[in-house]
Amino acid sequence: MSEHKTILLVEDNPQDEKLILRTLNRINLANEVFVVRDGQQALDYLLREGDFAGRAGDLPTVVMLDVNLPRVNGLEVLERLRQDERTRQIPIVMLTSSDEEQDRVRSYQGGANSFVRKPLDFAQFAETVAQLGVYWLAVNQAPKVEA
Repeated sequence: MSEHKTILLVEDNPQDEKLILRTLNRINLANEVFVVRDGQQALDYLLREGDFAGRAGDLPTVVMLDVNLPRVNGLEVLERLRQDERTRQIPIVMLTSSDEEQDRVRSYQGGANSFVRKPLDFAQFAETVAQLGVYWLAVNQAPKVEA
């Protein structure tokens, strides 16, 4: 019996979202991919606040978090999640178009588990997402994070 694996995708670019979802569906590793489109929605979902107050279910197996997001940027989301006991151990992958060294440094200083730059090439982007999915959902052994 396989463990229920979920991904929270925090992505504001509709084309990137579509490609990521298509790729993750193709490799068929996650039971569910839940999508939010800005940093505030991500915080509300993970911390069960705002529109997601009272949300049932486990926390995701991994969070794929963009750096450049509306309302609350990804680095601020990362910082808040690492400060909260409930979300401190969730693996967080910064999946971003940013090539700024300061974003990479701040991501790791803030507790990101990985920083991955989105390739510009469609096929390379799909392959990168597939590799991330395989690693974080099939290879990596993360602790069970209680809801």
